[in-house]
Amino acid sequence: MKLNVNALGTFYEMAREGAGLAATRLNSMSEFDSRVKVTRLHFTHRSEIRNELDDGGEKVGIRVTMDGELSGTSLLLFDHESALSVAGTLVDDVDDEATNELATSAIVELCHIMNSGFVDGWADVLQAEIDVSAPEYVIGDTATAFIDEDEFTNMHEELALVFQSQIETTGTEFGFEHYLIPEHDSISRLFETQTDDEGIEYEKLAGFDQMAQHGATRVAENLTRMTNIEMGVDIRRINFISLDAIPETVPNEPLVSVAFSFSGTLGGYLLFLFDPKSANELVAATVGESPGGGLGAFEQDAIKELSNVMTSGLLDGWANMLDATIDHSTPAYSHDMGAAVVDPLIVGLSEVQEFAFVFDTRIHAVDREFDVDIYAIPDESDLEAALDRLDARRIDESLEHDVEETEFEAREFDADLVEEIAAGTFEEVEDL
Repeated sequence: MKLNVNALGTFYEMAREGAGLAATRLNSMSEFDSRVKVTRLHFTHRSEIRNELDDGGEKVGIRVTMDGELSGTSLLLFDHESALSVAGTLVDDVDDEATNELATSAIVELCHIMNSGFVDGWADVLQAEIDVSAPEYVIGDTATAFIDEDEFTNMHEELALVFQSQIETTGTEFGFEHYLIPEHDSISRLFETQTDDEGIEYEKLAGFDQMAQHGATRVAENLTRMTNIEMGVDIRRINFISLDAIPETVPNEPLVSVAFSFSGTLGGYLLFLFDPKSANELVAATVGESPGGGLGAFEQDAIKELSNVMTSGLLDGWANMLDATIDHSTPAYSHDMGAAVVDPLIVGLSEVQEFAFVFDTRIHAVDREFDVDIYAIPDESDLEAALDRLDARRIDESLEHDVEETEFEAREFDADLVEEIAAGTFEEVEDL
């Protein structure tokens, strides 16, 4: 199956159109003023879908199955508090569990009408018939409350394609998620009708995902060596998203970012995002507590060079698997509100493309509050060319024999050494 960017754009528009109709129908039935916050197409592993649904928070909503031009499962889920808010706008006497018959019926009816908005939007874009089953009320705090084991087993082994939309309401805290999990054969047929001979091979995108996953794991291992803090890879997915929607995916709060551009066989941008507390944790674990505290010039230089180390390790691994050369820029540091740190990257890419594949990874500390989000946003045409020359056997060989990377020894650095690092090159860091 080939993934043509124009076809993916059609499916993205299909998802956004459906979300818009769902928000409109929510407004017509309730007191809410809703809008579509973000729509994404995820290429993700079934284990990540399970982890996202299995986060321990209770969710309430409906599940329907679809047949026809598009077949699969549609889930429309509210978090517990939002379910109470929704039910309370439609019926009186909602208990704290939103489980009385009136509240349950109200939630099912609202979800069904919203889900019909999604389906109608998809059918309009596809100009096709989509049949929908009667809604099934679902509630629970584990993944299997919403998707049974057989369905997880039947998902595509390499990557599953998931459509996800979020709707937010003005002046109201409102937690809502919509998932469309199409059957692999169904989405394959649709891509065949929408795609010509050009495009990205689905299997090669899966291979590149393996490569990205391996790189993220190595970054986590290197951070563990540098900080003596045990790190793990948490979220792993490939998003296909409109460039103008990327800022919506970043938390609207102060963030520390370090950005790089990369070029060669594969060009694009790499962005590391830390909350200020995590940034300070990283500095303290590697260079020790600074006399002034905060994020002054000393801490900024350390964060930039540590990000430089992670970037070199990540891109070197990619270059090895692609049998190519990938160079990267010097680090660009920023401490600003969430959307502001990604806007310059979007401006750079928007001159040549409308959509982007975003490789989204979170690395977190196992036993303390520390995490870093990594966004890799390749140039669309470069990615297609790189994947076209990608040899799956080379990925297997590289993963089997592992990419030879610098071993880091975690220890405290003194101020003079940090100044040398900030003014120096990657070769100086290799001796640490």
